[in-house]
Amino acid sequence: MAGWVVRASTEDDWQAYRALRFEMLEDAPIAFLETLEQARQHPDEHWRRRASNIARTTRLFAAVAEDGRWLGSMGGFQSATSHDPYLVGVYVTPTWRGREHGVTDALLDAVIDWARGRGERLLLEVHEDNEHAIRSYLRRGFVFTGRTQPYPLDRTANELEMALPLATRSTDW
Repeated sequence: MAGWVVRASTEDDWQAYRALRFEMLEDAPIAFLETLEQARQHPDEHWRRRASNIARTTRLFAAVAEDGRWLGSMGGFQSATSHDPYLVGVYVTPTWRGREHGVTDALLDAVIDWARGRGERLLLEVHEDNEHAIRSYLRRGFVFTGRTQPYPLDRTANELEMALPLATRSTDW
């Protein structure tokens, strides 16, 4: 991990998180549940709260370069109604993608470590047309559960649920 580290975000990271969120929504709009236009309407307090990690049911991790720039982020979320936690907000800036950089693996490992003890599986929902993400999740041991739901921003498309058993750890991404 030369030149970068993975760590949990803090409230002080809100501007870096907001900048990365805007980048992710512009770069991969089908991967998230809001539009760039919606995100730009959020007040600063929204970004502070999301970056703060004060809620026990969520955790946001960032890959941070030595200069403070965020290279990527992933989060874990567990709702009061879900037995298993979810992987959410998965994004790595394009120049840091790929197994050779290790950013994606390190971020996912951080979320998996957070999720252990919170359920039997780590779940995620991925847009059916996001083939690159699907291949990456399959490489790490996620499998399709068979559950689908309409994609909220376009009800003609689906999100596919995938799950990773939390008893073992796969690092072959």
